[in-house]
Amino acid sequence: MSPTGQEPTQPDTAPEENASPPADAAQRRTPLDPAAQERARARAEAIAYRAQDRVNRAKARTLTNMFWAMLVTLLVVAFLMLVTWRPKEEKVRAVEYTAQLADAKKVAPWILGPSPLPPGWTATNVEFRAPQQSPITWHLGTVTDQRKYVGLEQSNVTTRGFQNDELGKTEDDGTSTVGGVVWQRRTLLEREGEHALVRVGSGITTIVVGDAGYPALETFAATLR
Repeated sequence: MSPTGQEPTQPDTAPEENASPPADAAQRRTPLDPAAQERARARAEAIAYRAQDRVNRAKARTLTNMFWAMLVTLLVVAFLMLVTWRPKEEKVRAVEYTAQLADAKKVAPWILGPSPLPPGWTATNVEFRAPQQSPITWHLGTVTDQRKYVGLEQSNVTTRGFQNDELGKTEDDGTSTVGGVVWQRRTLLEREGEHALVRVGSGITTIVVGDAGYPALETFAATLR
C-alpha cells in the first residue's frame, strides 16, 4: 500500500482498438490481375491507333486536296492555252522576179512568167540557167493565198527525162484546157498531194506543179505570158 493508504493505480496496457497497422502492411499492394493488365494494354493500344489513324486520315485528305487543286489548275491552264493559242504562220520571203524574167526572155523568148501573179500569191524563188549551162531551164516558185505551193518549170529539153527529173514517177490524170490550150494532168506518185500540168510543144517543155490542186494550177497557167 502507498503511504496514503491507497493502492497504486496500474497503467492501462491494453492495445487500442483503432491503432494503425504496421508501416510494412500499409506498403503492401494486391498485384493486378493479368487479365486486367491485358485489357489495359489493349485499351492503350486502341487509343494510340485511333489517334494515329486520325493523323493519317488528315494527311491523306491534305494530299488528296492538293492533288485535286493541282489538277484543276492544270486543266484551267490547258483550257486557256487551247482557246488562246494560235499557230505561228511561217513568214513567206518574197522575191522580185520580174526583172530576171525580162532578162531571161531576152536570151530565150519562149520563157513564160505570170503577168501578173494571182491576187494574194507571192513569188518565193526564181532561177534561170543560161545557154552556156545548157540545157536552158527556168524556174519560178510561188506560194498561194492559201499557203500552198505552185511552181513553174521550163526547159528547151522535150524528152521524158526532164519531166522525170522534175516530177519523179507520175501517172496520167486526164487533161485541162486553159485559154484554149490543152495541158496533160499528172499525179505525182512520189510526192503526196501534188499534181502537175504538163505541156510539150515547139521544142519547149512547160510544167506547172504544186500541192494546191488542179484549179490553182490552172489559175496560174492562165497568167503565163
